[in-house]
Amino acid sequence: MRESKKTWYDISACITSCNASEPQGVTTHSFHDHERQVLLGATKMEADWRSSLSFSDRLQATAKIAKAYKTANPSCASAESSKHAKASEEEARKHALTLAGPVEDHHANEHIFPNLPTSGSTIGRFINGQHYRDGLFSEVFKAIDPDASEQDTKSLVALKITTPDMEQPPHNSKREARILSAAKGDRVIALLETFQQAGGHLVMVFPFMPFGLDSLLYHNKLSSSARKPVLRDLFSGLAHLHKLGIIHRDIKPSNVLLSSPSGPAFLADFGIAWSPNDAACESAKQKILDVGTTCYRPPELLFGHQAYSEKLDMWAAGCVAAQVVCLNGKTLFDAGDLGSELALIRSMFETLGTPDLKVWPEAEHFHDWGKMNFVRYEGKKWEEILPMAEARDVDLVSSLVVFESGRRLSGAEALKHDALR
Repeated sequence: MRESKKTWYDISACITSCNASEPQGVTTHSFHDHERQVLLGATKMEADWRSSLSFSDRLQATAKIAKAYKTANPSCASAESSKHAKASEEEARKHALTLAGPVEDHHANEHIFPNLPTSGSTIGRFINGQHYRDGLFSEVFKAIDPDASEQDTKSLVALKITTPDMEQPPHNSKREARILSAAKGDRVIALLETFQQAGGHLVMVFPFMPFGLDSLLYHNKLSSSARKPVLRDLFSGLAHLHKLGIIHRDIKPSNVLLSSPSGPAFLADFGIAWSPNDAACESAKQKILDVGTTCYRPPELLFGHQAYSEKLDMWAAGCVAAQVVCLNGKTLFDAGDLGSELALIRSMFETLGTPDLKVWPEAEHFHDWGKMNFVRYEGKKWEEILPMAEARDVDLVSSLVVFESGRRLSGAEALKHDALR
């Protein structure tokens, strides 16, 4: 069964590589629908190859696609070709799934000790590796530490596999490992070890966390009793980071991981984090603006302010808090289907009101402030924005989601707020 799956995977990668090698603007139709039917028919029951193919199998195929794409487009960066290869792999997988039966979600209702397959990839000294999820420049595998006892909660680990040479700023996995080592704390995901893998890959080993805050919120599975502790853990982690001068730069629900649905919670994914003590980071006054994720990005980024501070994290944390106390899977702001910065600005202004320099004095010094005229929105009352939240929870969120960054609560101040006592 595994061989047939690998054969289909290699064929799809080869075909995608051929398509990538075509001159730009030319579409290849060599992979006809009837050919898909024939190829997929042999592997219909196991079209979702990601969870069972080894890391090396998938890596070899995506490397072929990336090489073909770069050959056809010599001027493109390695990171761009890698991104294209992953997108092509996902497209081929989706074609397979359209003709396959429903694929079971092995992570739904998952417990800390899920039933693992009897065989799987070996990555370094870790065994039974099972593909868990993709990142833009990484693959995450769930695996077993053979040196830990079966009863040891540390026996299940997450392996984040990166290729540093293929990364594009602000992503930097070597820097991520250094910052994580310097930022050890109770509410920061623990970096257990790192090692090199053949092919220039860096592998970071973490304790496996089976739950993400994003999924719990989306499915409304975060209990009322867990909401305050989760926020306390979030702000505790941020207070610790900011005391060290570290800015996470990508606070969002999916980067808050939990060992159980009730916690504890840990800050994760430091791939674009910034530290004043790391030589690979930009200068404090010339930080990169391409950080954060869509609707969690603070307004100073959208107006070109490169000298932003750790208060960037506090805006994003306020957006997360809004979901925890009231909105669940709905985000506080909406960047539209395409993640447009203008759509995000409009959403902010419609919700909070269009700011002027009295409300947002620091904006006068922002690179892009004043370049456009915006419709004057009055904004909504916070009680309307968070209709089901308690007054103290509303006060917490409204003290974080503030245009003027200096007026936002710090992590330490948030921990002292009545909402978290």
